[in-house]
Amino acid sequence: MKVMIVGAGKLGQKLAEALVIEEVDVTLVDQNSKVLERVNEHMDVLTVAASGVDVAILRELSIKNYDLLVACTKGDETNTVICSLAKRLGCKKTIARIRNPEYMKQLDFVKKEMGIDHIVNPELETAKAIEKYLMKNITLYTGDFAKGKVTMLDFNIGNNDEFVGKYIKDIQDFSVYLITAISRNGEIIIPHGLTELLEGDTIHVVGKSSDIVKLSARFKKNERRKDVEKIMIFGGGRVGYYLAKRLTEDNISVTVVEVDKNRCQELSEKLNNVLVIHGDGTDIHLLEEENLGYMDAFVGATGYDEQNLLMALMAKQAGVPKTIAKFSRQNYTKIIDKLGIDVALNPVLITAANILKYIRGGKVVSVSLLLGGDGEATEIIVGEDLKCTGKTLAEMKLPKGIIIGAIVRNGEVIIPNGTSIILPGDRIIVFSLTKDLPALKMFMKPNRGGIFSELWDRTKGTR
Repeated sequence: MKVMIVGAGKLGQKLAEALVIEEVDVTLVDQNSKVLERVNEHMDVLTVAASGVDVAILRELSIKNYDLLVACTKGDETNTVICSLAKRLGCKKTIARIRNPEYMKQLDFVKKEMGIDHIVNPELETAKAIEKYLMKNITLYTGDFAKGKVTMLDFNIGNNDEFVGKYIKDIQDFSVYLITAISRNGEIIIPHGLTELLEGDTIHVVGKSSDIVKLSARFKKNERRKDVEKIMIFGGGRVGYYLAKRLTEDNISVTVVEVDKNRCQELSEKLNNVLVIHGDGTDIHLLEEENLGYMDAFVGATGYDEQNLLMALMAKQAGVPKTIAKFSRQNYTKIIDKLGIDVALNPVLITAANILKYIRGGKVVSVSLLLGGDGEATEIIVGEDLKCTGKTLAEMKLPKGIIIGAIVRNGEVIIPNGTSIILPGDRIIVFSLTKDLPALKMFMKPNRGGIFSELWDRTKGTR
């Protein structure tokens, strides 16, 4: 499979990195030659210093031989034009990053007229992820799988003696859950029964959604747990706008704090039933005057990672039950678990996962990138011709960096052990270190079709 990515920003680089691991032939185009030089230092991709709207360049690169073009430059209009040109020049599929709320109202028209196959909006997808978390009556929610039947959460075990110093196989009352990954000192570990948990570890737990609610209550007994009714959003940018709009549709009381007076006026005109406060959201006294301590949730959604993380932490200390921060710098990933806020979301990872799901297609239902993209959770529908169907997990002898976290069969959730068997038609949630994805594909290569058939065929350039 050949993929061209136009725009070597955070999203373009993360997507290229993920595709290279899967042995996809990637070309990265950007006008900034210095950025491309840095990319070449750590990534095996073809880099081209040029404009993506230059038809001569697209022809010179033989865009007609590419399976996919992803346009993720800073401009919505530029991305739209690039996709349109690529499609007219013979590129099979195109994806555009489009962020402007005005364009989101006419997506079907834009896609049809401009030849765009798929559109991603990082801010809207981030707002959706925040909304989903806020609507869950658990405090440590990470994500859903199998149409909501399976939930993953993560939490820092601190010095909890129920976990610290114990092997996973010896944890009491944990048979209905599976620890699929451990975040430790910025690294992600795919564990086994004899993995010892250490103080300060963050564990990623998968289970039946109803059981996960019980687990959240078990370890958050002293926190207020109720339906979210009042939310404060720090930052009135695109994420803040999309989130406030969606939450008011859920009949949630929303307060937005924004420092830019003109933006406040714009939000007041566009958002109904939202209280917009003009002021500095880093001023804790202002937030206290606006009843921060009585909020059910606080969301840091400005364009500054440090402000979002700091104020989410301040809100947590003020007694807000749920605190969320948006961040984009990947090097912050390794310290977030230690800060004490509930959730930190990275729009780059959310968007990259969305694009990877589209690229893989077929039996791949969803993709979630974990810990800065070092790990991955993938939901897959098992095909009929998989070599290892009918075998127990113990007989499959999966590589050490891969674990099957849950099996959904006929609507029922199975938390697997060594004796569990995978059957055709099952939905399975697979957790893997990103570096082990090639091994996973090799290990689960089907005879004809099956679990990774679509992914396998596309990365090998066959259909």
